[in-house]
Amino acid sequence: MAINKMTAAQVARKVIEDQPLFILDVRNRDDYDDWRIEGHSFDYLNIPYFDLLDGVEEILPKLPTDRDILVVCAKEGSSIMVAEMISETGLDVFYLEDGMKSWSSYLEPIKIGNLTGGGELYQFVRLGKGCLSYMITSGGEAAIIDAVRFTEVFTNFAKEKNIEIKHVFDTHLHADHISGGRYIAEETGATYYLPPKDAEEVVFDYTPLEDGLKVEIGESQIEVGVLYSPGHTIGSTSFIVDNKYLLTGDILFIDSIGRPDLAGLAEDWVGDLRETLYLRYRELAEDLIVLPAHFMIIDELNEDGTVAKRLGDLFAENHGLNIESEEEFRHTVTNHLPPQPNAYQQIRQVNMGKITPNNDEQMEMEIGPNRCAVR
Repeated sequence: MAINKMTAAQVARKVIEDQPLFILDVRNRDDYDDWRIEGHSFDYLNIPYFDLLDGVEEILPKLPTDRDILVVCAKEGSSIMVAEMISETGLDVFYLEDGMKSWSSYLEPIKIGNLTGGGELYQFVRLGKGCLSYMITSGGEAAIIDAVRFTEVFTNFAKEKNIEIKHVFDTHLHADHISGGRYIAEETGATYYLPPKDAEEVVFDYTPLEDGLKVEIGESQIEVGVLYSPGHTIGSTSFIVDNKYLLTGDILFIDSIGRPDLAGLAEDWVGDLRETLYLRYRELAEDLIVLPAHFMIIDELNEDGTVAKRLGDLFAENHGLNIESEEEFRHTVTNHLPPQPNAYQQIRQVNMGKITPNNDEQMEMEIGPNRCAVR
């Protein structure tokens, strides 16, 4: 029997297309419990690599024969060795190329829809980290919102589409992942925008992202309207694109709301969060399609792999938008916070331009699940 590799892109298609997969994860239990590959039709077995050094015979009865088996580890080496042992018993088996490192970094671009005058809107889904980035295209030009650090994904996509990146935005100063925004702007000559209230400590030049600013993209002039919406950070900003889509950053998610504590100011910002969610957003058209900057759980994905839902539906279904009293809201938000993101203070420093870690250090900072939401 053969041992084959499976790429992160192939795993992503299995997630999006709801295909079955059996994952044998050979990382330590703590790492597995903290963060794993999720799929609607996936089954799992976690056996640490060191428990398999003497052979795989004891786990063979637990392995299926009717679907693909994927062995997963942190970087690839251990999964190859375990996959080889399983293969020698007569089973076909795959290992994840470059391990969880590759899963954390893979981005799947999915078209959200068409815009007025021939434009298009794409969502870049980072399944392994829960990050969502966006590209608006129109008339040979593009704008990118909340780009992650893998800048070549966005620049190569623009080249394939034969469009020029003219504008790059961050909805806020991110704390759970390293932004690629200003690096894309430096490479392409695009204008980089950042909310000034989040940028008081940054050490690079940027264009202030002010409430009410309108940026036109391309000959078809898709309008990107800026809406100040503090709460996750004091500068958090939303975008209304083509009067059809509401990009909420980390303020509002499909199944939850943003956390206000990653700058250590939860008590100060929880009031801003409530005002944004219960006043500013309530003034918007309920037919707007909400496009957040993150998702928390696999169930937030639609059948086509996108993460998007009508604002009116969220008003009806999202618990964070249906807490009657301000006192109860404050209690819920400040007492239901998940663990803080891995290395979030360092990530904030990177996104301010104060430190410049190498690629391996950046990867280590970002390892783990997304933790931007109140649960």
